[in-house]
Formats: sequence, C-alpha cells, structure tokens
Amino acid sequence: MKIAIVNDLAVACEALRRAIAADPALSVAWIARDGDEAVVQAQRSKPDLILMDLIMPRVNGVEATRQIMRVAPCPILVVTATVSGNAGLVYEALGAGALDAVNTPTFGPGASVQGSDDLLRRIHLIGKRSGVSMAPKVAAPAVPPIAPRVVTAQPQPFVAPSIAPSIAPSIPRTASVTPPIIAIGASTGGPRAIADVLRAMPQDLPAALLLVQHVSVDFVRGFAEWLAVETKRRVELSRPGYEPRAGDVIIAGEDRHMTLGANGRIEHREEPSTQLHRPAVDEMFASLAANARPGVAVLLTGMGRDGAEGLLKLRRAGWHTIAQDEGTSVVWGMPGAAHALGAAVETLPLSAIGAAVAARIKR
Repeated sequence: MKIAIVNDLAVACEALRRAIAADPALSVAWIARDGDEAVVQAQRSKPDLILMDLIMPRVNGVEATRQIMRVAPCPILVVTATVSGNAGLVYEALGAGALDAVNTPTFGPGASVQGSDDLLRRIHLIGKRSGVSMAPKVAAPAVPPIAPRVVTAQPQPFVAPSIAPSIAPSIPRTASVTPPIIAIGASTGGPRAIADVLRAMPQDLPAALLLVQHVSVDFVRGFAEWLAVETKRRVELSRPGYEPRAGDVIIAGEDRHMTLGANGRIEHREEPSTQLHRPAVDEMFASLAANARPGVAVLLTGMGRDGAEGLLKLRRAGWHTIAQDEGTSVVWGMPGAAHALGAAVETLPLSAIGAAVAARIKR
C-alpha cells in the first residue's frame, strides 16, 4: 500500500516515515511539506492513502483535502498533533472528504516511535475498506531521513465549542411514539453534507432522524458534539432499547450496527460481521424496510456502495428515497450506486435535499 505524507514539520514526517517503514505491507510514495504541494503531487502520482496534517502554511489540510477530492480523489486520513485540540478542523476535513483522524506518532525514549499502533490499525482498516491489497511489498529504496527546517509561525486552529450531545440545544419534541422516520446514511464528505441537510429542515419537523456516518467509534461522540453546534439541534448517540421520538436526532454510536426492531426500539447488532462498515447504512435501511412504517431515506456522499441495496429495499417498501447527485457529492460512490440500481425516487443536489425531505414529511 503506497502512503503519502503531508506535513510541514520535519520531526512529524520522520516519525510517520519510520512507522510506515516498520510495516512490510506499506511503503512511502512521496512526502509534501504543505497542502499546495500535496495537491500537485496527488495529481502527478496518486497514492493509495494520504496522511494529511491540518495546520500548515499556505494551504492547510482542510483545503488541501477539498482540492484533492476534487482533482485526484483518493483515501485521506487526517494525522494531527491533537485530534481533540483541533476538533473543529478535524470535522471540517471529514466534511471535505477525509475518512478518519488519528494523533500523530511521536518520538519516545531511545528514538522509539510512540502511537504508531493506532495509526497502522487505521491505515489497514482503510486499506481493507478501499479494496487495496495489504500484501507485503517487495523492499524498495528507503526514503532518507528528513532534516529539520525552520518553520515560520503558523495560524492557530479553530476549536469548536465542546458541548455534550446530552446538553446540546434542545428543541420541542412531541409525545408521539410513532413519528415518521428520516433515515440518513453517509460516508466520505458526510459530516458537512449531513449538517447542510439538517440546517435546511425546520427545527420543529415532526419526525425522528436516524443517522449512520462512517467514522471511527473513537470520534463519533465528537462528531455528535460538532453536529449539535453546527445545526443548533439536540444530537444524541444511539442507545439500545430507546424508542425514537419526534425531534430526535440519533447517530449510530457504537462499533455495532444500529437497527430498528419490530417493537420500534433501537437495537445494536454484532452481525453481520462480514460488512466492511460497522455500523453499516445497509443494515439500518434494511431493518426499517422490514419493521417501520414508510418514511424518508437519504443516501449522501461516500466511497463504496454501502446503503445502495438498503435504499432499494426501502423504496420497494413504500419509502420516499433520495440520493445525492454527482455534482455535489465529494465522492459519488454510495449515492451513485443507489441511482444506478433505481433505488432513489429522486436524485437531488445537496442544497435541495433538506427542503425535499421536509416537504415529504409535512405531507
């Protein structure tokens, strides 16, 4: 698996280079010292994965991610000094097309690299989900160590206000125990797309929203906090046994599939364990098609095809189904697969989806 490194700090580049060199299945494709150089390199030689720093001179990691996903799309993993400290930029990068985020490995005693295990685990998981062969590579010439260089002052990152989903701004919720369901699935570029859809819907819409976003379980609580701030809604993580009510916004919050049981209550399931993603959009959609009365389902931007088959089941069950169009998708994988299957009643630009959902619910 060919890995590109984008980081303006020599010590960080060297730590990443050593972490990659320690895994026989990985090799360094190239190293860029800022986002502008990364965009050029990605177009010249597209790697299997880019390790993207956030705070860099000239073009930062968020804008570089956005440009790369437009001109040379490939998997991007945010690697930053502190994920929690750069929360605002992390979720902006996820919305621009990054798949996940992890802390940068550091040097410990005896020049050992600390924190590389988590990085390598994420790399292998992304490789599996992207269909990249993880077989060990034939040894290639080593990338020489990078000499430190003087770096000018960097802009300070925006840090999103930290508020727990349980105390996020609340909205009126009705006592109805059988509200219509709005089900949304997304992957690459999904955080920003989900926020845009939710902002376009009235706060008092009498429906319960169930969301599956492909993001590591380590960061799903942070995503819920970020989404609550962005949309001014109460956002909660899924809880087994909970019965969704009108006004709820519930995100799949565990490394298990979130489904809705025949009793109308949320369930977390280990199986099927063969799914590339857990939680999977397909599993949520399929459970709704089997057990819930018709509602509205939306499949947003993302790599792969998770959710396409499930959206087709929902359409056949009488749901109103919507797929994001190609022009506004960061990656038209999941919604494109649904469109090709005929699973979507409508294929719409992102700016029109929120209003379309609200209009359908109000009917």
